[in-house]
Amino acid sequence: MRPEFDEIGSYDEFAKYYWYREELSKICKDLGMEHTGTKQEMNRNIKEYFNGNIPKKRNRSVNKRKLSGEITLDSKLLECGFSFNARFRDYFSKQTGIENYRFNADMVATWRKVKEDNDTAFTIRDMLDVYYKRSDYAKYDKSSCQWNQFMKDFCADEDNTIFNNKLKAASILWGIVRESTQEKIYTRELREANFESIKEYCKK
Repeated sequence: MRPEFDEIGSYDEFAKYYWYREELSKICKDLGMEHTGTKQEMNRNIKEYFNGNIPKKRNRSVNKRKLSGEITLDSKLLECGFSFNARFRDYFSKQTGIENYRFNADMVATWRKVKEDNDTAFTIRDMLDVYYKRSDYAKYDKSSCQWNQFMKDFCADEDNTIFNNKLKAASILWGIVRESTQEKIYTRELREANFESIKEYCKK
């Protein structure tokens, strides 16, 4: 079973378990650290805590002045009113040649980091570098998708047609994995090892 946070002695031990965003937020808040942002950011704060550091809460004040002038590659995100709206989507569409342009997950993570760090030097050109994967300024935290992938893999397994409530059976298996140090993925071996816990959801 997963221990309580105050029973964990190192970040390596902490990282063996799955933590929901709400749990990470509460841990950070209880430790007096920044408790908002992405799971990746809060995990980083907790790692610092185990290293003997208490990260200071960031000053979230940013320059909200919105310029009405033309967007250029050298426009600074915090000064040009950047947003994931139609105006900037059209601009990135012209720059990339993609008609129905969509901002990707790394760009969303980057914009969040720019605001968190109050990075007044970050430009549209820099954001394009993130889009083209020429920059690793910030990466989307894929660990938050682990449950979704686990459920999809469980439901995609043809052997699981025996269950009349796949979601419930999958959630019970997920709970077992989440509370353990096992890899957070679905396998048939996992299901077989814990079949007694989910057999009641088999079709009658």
